[in-house]
Amino acid sequence: MAVKKKIGIIICDRYHRCAGGKCFRSARDKEGAFSRYGNQEIEIVGFTTCDGCPGGNVEYAVDEMMANGAEVIHLATGLIVGYPPCPYIQDFHDFITTKYGLEVVFGTHPIPEKYKLIHDQLGTWKEPRWQEIIKPTMPDQKTRLAYD
Repeated sequence: MAVKKKIGIIICDRYHRCAGGKCFRSARDKEGAFSRYGNQEIEIVGFTTCDGCPGGNVEYAVDEMMANGAEVIHLATGLIVGYPPCPYIQDFHDFITTKYGLEVVFGTHPIPEKYKLIHDQLGTWKEPRWQEIIKPTMPDQKTRLAYD
C-alpha cells in the first residue's frame, strides 16, 4: 500500500469563513495544484487562515500541521486570486521552507475563469514571479469555468 502524502493548507484570512469546498474538491479530483500527486493518495491534515496581514498564524500553524504529519504546505489559491493578491505569499513560502524544511506549493484549486479574466485585464500576474506562482493552478478554460 502506498504511503499517503500529508498536506496542510493555509488560506487567506479574507476568506476566513470559507468552508474549503473548492480546495477539498480539487484535492479529491487531483486538479489544480493537487494534480502533482497523480495517483498518490493524499490526506489534508490541517486547514487554517494566515490570520490576516502580515500572516502571524503562519509562524505557528505549521507546527500543528507537522504534528499531524504534514509533509507539504499548500498556500491556497485564494492568496493568489484575491485582489490584491497576497503581498506576503513569497515571504510565507520562504519562511516555511527555511524554518520547517517543508515543501511549499503555490495554490490549491484551479483558478476560476472569472478571476483569470479580471487579473488579465488588470495585468496583475504579468511579472515572471507571478507566472511561476500561478502555473500550478492555471489549467485549461473548461476546468477554470468548472471552478467559477
